[in-house]
Amino acid sequence: MPSLSYLLARLVQIIPTFLLVMVFIFLIVRLLPGDPAIAMAEAKATDAQIEQIRRNLGLDQPLPVQFVVFVKNTLTGDLGRSIMLKAPVTEVILARLPTTIFLALYSVVLAICLAGPLAFLAAARANGAADIAIRSVFQVGLSMPVFYIGLLLLTVLAAKLRLFPVGGYGTSFLDNLYHLILPALSVALYTSAIILRNLRASLIEVLDADYVQFARAKGLSPRIVMTRHVLRNAMVSTVTLLGLSIGNLMSGTLVTETVFAVPGVGRLMLEAIFARDYPLIQGLTLTFAVLVSVVFLLTDVVQSWLDPRLRQS
Repeated sequence: MPSLSYLLARLVQIIPTFLLVMVFIFLIVRLLPGDPAIAMAEAKATDAQIEQIRRNLGLDQPLPVQFVVFVKNTLTGDLGRSIMLKAPVTEVILARLPTTIFLALYSVVLAICLAGPLAFLAAARANGAADIAIRSVFQVGLSMPVFYIGLLLLTVLAAKLRLFPVGGYGTSFLDNLYHLILPALSVALYTSAIILRNLRASLIEVLDADYVQFARAKGLSPRIVMTRHVLRNAMVSTVTLLGLSIGNLMSGTLVTETVFAVPGVGRLMLEAIFARDYPLIQGLTLTFAVLVSVVFLLTDVVQSWLDPRLRQS
């Protein structure tokens, strides 16, 4: 397992990344068209009332002062109040975040279940009929956008065949699995195509390596050769790619949750953008940044476990 010093070093590396993210969020949100004071004010609000709202939000202060206040509030968990929902941003995000995390994990599990066995089959029969057929089928999924795959699944399996619900989330664990099968599958089909191609190439490379041939010559069982020598080394690059895919998946939930009417933070982000809800946009962007950073940290930990040489980098 990775040492404590390795984990602390990776955690320290997240700090400057998070600070840069806060700088970009602070500047970009203030460059967006529109005035949050006007958005918060009532339709018949006077100029004086709008100016008072602007002072309450601190928008009358210089940008450096606004940024210091923004960082201080963020570190204390105070992300402001949502203009659209009239509620604290932190509470709004925490209410929707479990749905998005559940959908992301669901999609990753499906992608691994689809890509893993088929990658082994394709690598074992490289350039054969089974290999060509598997790669061709998954190439179709890779060439189509996630939202288009989702629309196809929604039209055929939900609207026409009525096998699955057209949207929603459910009230229990099994109900959640049932309601989120289509959005999770639409993301998994795209992600699994990427994982399959990478894992197949890694397996083919490792199977021909000298240390694998030597392990076989020593008389080790095929199971030990596959688990200790082939799979562990082939998974290093695939884990990296999977971590990147999960990072993209977290931001890609915006479209997926909108197509399937899933009440997660991705759909909430789209609603906040249209409503010019600046506090909520800032809070959601920070949330995505934290989630992606956690995913990359876990990716580094798994990589260092698979390949101890990486702990020295």
